[in-house]
Amino acid sequence: MSALKERLRADLTTALKAREALTVSTIRLALGAISTAEVAGTEARELSDEEVLEILTKEAKKRRESAAAFEEGGRPEMAQKEREEAAILAVYLPEALGQEEITAIVTAAIEQTGAAGQGLKAMGRVMGLVQPQVKGRADGGVVAAEVKRQLGA
Repeated sequence: MSALKERLRADLTTALKAREALTVSTIRLALGAISTAEVAGTEARELSDEEVLEILTKEAKKRRESAAAFEEGGRPEMAQKEREEAAILAVYLPEALGQEEITAIVTAAIEQTGAAGQGLKAMGRVMGLVQPQVKGRADGGVVAAEVKRQLGA
């Protein structure tokens, strides 16, 4: 079993004993998503830590998007609950990159690919180089916006 999944299970037990309802429900939803991914496909299998991390990243992104939607819909109490769930999941994710770090990574990738001055037609090459470096640590939309900005679009 992956170490991250094992940590989730241990934290679930701790949260159950402490009667932390929001933490319990959030971890249960995350473990449910992991279990669903494990049995998807032709045969059941154990997920690696990297695959579990991908699922947790997607779950956290869902919470952030839901919070924004609830906020726009005039439901601040639901938006707050979604933000709290995202914060619980963030504990299991690697530290997010700051804007300066994203800018530096994109700048280095543009120099490495020689894409400066080529405009948006070079975006695919640059993103292909940047994505593995920021995976799970930065939102893809933020990274793509920075690449577009630096490529002059």
